[in-house]
Amino acid sequence: MYLSLLANIAILVLAGFVGFAVISKVPNTLHTPLMSGTNAIHGIVVLGALIVLGRLPEDASWGVRIIAFVALIFGTLNVVGGFLVTDRMLGMFKSKPVAREGAEK
Repeated sequence: MYLSLLANIAILVLAGFVGFAVISKVPNTLHTPLMSGTNAIHGIVVLGALIVLGRLPEDASWGVRIIAFVALIFGTLNVVGGFLVTDRMLGMFKSKPVAREGAEK
């Protein structure tokens, strides 16, 4: 049991380092499209979490149910937050409305 736990922790740490190395090399012009694609993938992950949570056996402990629900909430927050940040970044590229002469402010 401890050997598999240690292997999973090692994979998590290595994935963190690889993810940081890859994301730090992305230029600013590609950040918004990359983030939008990642949000779509996370939407699929949230759907999978819903399916897993719905198919838990009836004898599953409350600890497993709570952890699965918290993971679903964190995944949903990640998707919603990512879309909000992407929308804000895309809003920076919109042109400002031109004020008409004689119009009240």
